[in-house]
Amino acid sequence: MPEDLSAQESPLLRSLRSAVAAAPDDVPLRLHLAELLLASGAHEAAVSEAAVALQHAPGDAAVRELMMRAMGGPAPGPEVDPPAPEVDPPAPGFNWRAAEEEVDGIVEPRFVESALTVDGSGDAGDADAYDVTGPGTVRLADVGGMREVKDRLEAAFLAPMRNPELRRLYGKSLRGGLLLYGPPGCGKTFIARAVAGELGASFLSVSVNDVLDMWIGNSERNMHEVFSTARRKAPCVVFLDELDALGGKRSRTQNSGMRNTVNQLLTELDGIDSAANEGVFVLAATNVPWDVDIALRRPGRLDRTLLVLPPDAGAREAILRYHLRERPVEGVDLGRVVKATDGLSGADLAHVCESAAETALLDSARTGTIRMIGTPDLLAAAKVVVPSSEPWFAAARNVAMFANEGGMYDDLVTYLKKRRKL
Repeated sequence: MPEDLSAQESPLLRSLRSAVAAAPDDVPLRLHLAELLLASGAHEAAVSEAAVALQHAPGDAAVRELMMRAMGGPAPGPEVDPPAPEVDPPAPGFNWRAAEEEVDGIVEPRFVESALTVDGSGDAGDADAYDVTGPGTVRLADVGGMREVKDRLEAAFLAPMRNPELRRLYGKSLRGGLLLYGPPGCGKTFIARAVAGELGASFLSVSVNDVLDMWIGNSERNMHEVFSTARRKAPCVVFLDELDALGGKRSRTQNSGMRNTVNQLLTELDGIDSAANEGVFVLAATNVPWDVDIALRRPGRLDRTLLVLPPDAGAREAILRYHLRERPVEGVDLGRVVKATDGLSGADLAHVCESAAETALLDSARTGTIRMIGTPDLLAAAKVVVPSSEPWFAAARNVAMFANEGGMYDDLVTYLKKRRKL
């Protein structure tokens, strides 16, 4: 049996715990309890209290700073610009454009921008090369429907993060990342942002354009800088969008630069469970998981997979409400529209609302009288929209039938059978 930690606590700590239990939304009180726990050496208990405080106040700098200290990371201090490099300034009238054109007619904009600042001093400072956003206000509760997706996220990712003491008791490992896959336009990026919001973590979205570079060695350096930035901003969720482009199968490419980029990504992922990467959580998304290098899905890397399907009835209703919220509507029977849009993706639903609004606008322009958007407009638009996910399911069907090694796509097989697509 685990040792009873409460018996070792001081009367003050026990009193504070009772006060926090009576006022769970009191962030300053919970923060004070976490500070005392941390001072007494109860780091895991301090992390638990800080995690709950982050849920109530995700943007609170004091809570984030305490979370970093409790997790063993360096506390954020004032940023200090490094000394300016000792270089001779260019002569007056120096032609920068001519100098750029001398390098084989190729200009690397990033290098030119980093070499010059507004005052021409050449000191670019130590600003991060990638934009890291705050935790944001999006939570899983803001994702309509998708109960199965939320339950899987809670069991595989969120519950262990929020409960370090239980995680230690049950030996639950946080190694590895989570791969979201499914047809396009179904909200994989939105779900990733919701996970960051649930964790109270910063969010760093990375696409192939942020990493790939024409110069040898720069792509690998960019990949390393992505994870270095995430470590500095921890706790941070790194979202690798279109993973098939960043980590495609190395056996299919003859480009040594691309192969080296995948190798660098593997190296960075192998460090997820190290002390240096504490507080860095990796999510990735792809429409074609069968094109992702198999080494990326090895245990300890992106070993958890989650199928994100076209929205269910609850999600479709939430999406339709969102896209109609600022449009002139009257007497819309959302129940009928939801039923008529079964199988459409989130992007398709947005198009349905746009088409319905366009029809009402044209009628208003012809008659000179403002007409509201009604149920017939939405039903007519839904009738002509072809589900954009159908080509994806046509390709996925072959994978599910002939390439489901080790049950990798069992959830996809179950869905296809349920929808009689297999």
